Amino acid sequence: MSDEWAKRLLDVVAAGAGLVMLAPLLAVVALLIRLEGGGPVIFAQERIGRGFRPFRIYKFRTMVAGADRNGDFVTVEGDSRITRLGRVLRKYKLDELPQLLNVVKGDMSLVGPRPEMRPYVELFRSEYEKLLRVRPGMTDPASLHYSGEEHLLAQAGDPEAEYVGRILPDKIGLSLGYVENHTVMTDIKLIMRTVAKVSAGTPAGHDGRP
Repeated sequence: MSDEWAKRLLDVVAAGAGLVMLAPLLAVVALLIRLEGGGPVIFAQERIGRGFRPFRIYKFRTMVAGADRNGDFVTVEGDSRITRLGRVLRKYKLDELPQLLNVVKGDMSLVGPRPEMRPYVELFRSEYEKLLRVRPGMTDPASLHYSGEEHLLAQAGDPEAEYVGRILPDKIGLSLGYVENHTVMTDIKLIMRTVAKVSAGTPAGHDGRP
């Protein structure tokens, strides 16, 4: 079996099992979001996937309804658009769990470069031509390294400029290292590191988006 097929098999089995085992938690989170103030439970936003194919990424909504239309693309720590429940969900990365559906569908992998929005992909198109040879993922080395991304952005005078000028290029470099050297075993190790970091209460690389 090729590494690509083994990786896809791991994705489907692990993501499918995760959706089944986490179903009660997903239901509780969905209910809490509805009770907090109504509005949609799921936030869907276009991202660019493998081969530059756009797809809709799924997240539990952590901001006030319509926040993506009112404010910057980047989200900083303490952003007033984030709801009280949303802060908890983002801290423990629970808002990312609906992306298990993206993994099952084949839009994403459990491990791979975090999917970006089109404007940022176009800014670094030559680099993304290499990155998007693989499916984007829920976690990767760049996500773990920048586990405090929202905090770093909050310290910047211009969060957008800080993201585009320093953070994103560094994340791209880390992700390129993954793409060039990944194996099924490295994926398993990265999944375990991510789970351990989240379980310890440390943010595990939220991508600083609504």
